[in-house]
Amino acid sequence: MAQSVASTAAKASFGHAYEAEPVAPVVPAAVKKDSRLANNWKNKPVDQLSDAELQAMPDSEYMNDVQMAAFRLKLVALKRDILSNAGETTEHLREDTSVVPDPTDRATIEEEHALELRTRDRERKLLKKIEQSISRIDAGDYGYCDETGEAIGIGRLLARPTATLSLEAQQRRELKQKMFGD
Repeated sequence: MAQSVASTAAKASFGHAYEAEPVAPVVPAAVKKDSRLANNWKNKPVDQLSDAELQAMPDSEYMNDVQMAAFRLKLVALKRDILSNAGETTEHLREDTSVVPDPTDRATIEEEHALELRTRDRERKLLKKIEQSISRIDAGDYGYCDETGEAIGIGRLLARPTATLSLEAQQRRELKQKMFGD
């Protein structure tokens, strides 16, 4: 049986698909809140709050200062990771500039570079969305749908911190795109 070996570039870029939407949407009513965690946010520093503790916060506390600070920390960490990956890509592309006489090996190296550059391009686009989300936090608009003004929901924001549409609005937009094209 043949065994395939993934390159360093392919391994590095695998798993960084931040922009993928969930296939089966989670119904907000189906999410159970752990009542034991409901008041932990009052006693813990923001950087020590878990996702479960953020979700357990009462609905009346939606997008309070603690949640805004927690999402700001998540977005800044995501931004830092993307920027460090970009630096690694630059170094990796510099290292792999050796001349390879075998055309098959050269094609493999070029394909790996193309894949890595495509991944970094997606991350560049995500970086813009992260910057916009941080600006929305500063403006106090973060966590609310652009189209309807409804709350997006903590679960959706934890899964996709750059979300600007509620689940229903996103589904409507995707259905429209599917029916009428881009």
